[in-house]
Amino acid sequence: MSSTDRDVDHALAYPEPPASPHWHRHGAAKARPLTPAEQKRNAELLVLAQRTPRPRSPRPTETLAEAS
Repeated sequence: MSSTDRDVDHALAYPEPPASPHWHRHGAAKARPLTPAEQKRNAELLVLAQRTPRPRSPRPTETLAEAS
């Protein structure tokens, strides 16, 4: 089977739109780099989250105050 122009997904041919200007930081407030301790803690939490199975049943929508 030969590929023709009709087989091409034209949505993929366009460039990605520019990022929103709201995503850029303005002013002198820069994000501070993580300390080695924070990096280690984040890595440990990531490993834990990847090992922990997600609950199978949906959580109840009512709060504890509403349930009592």
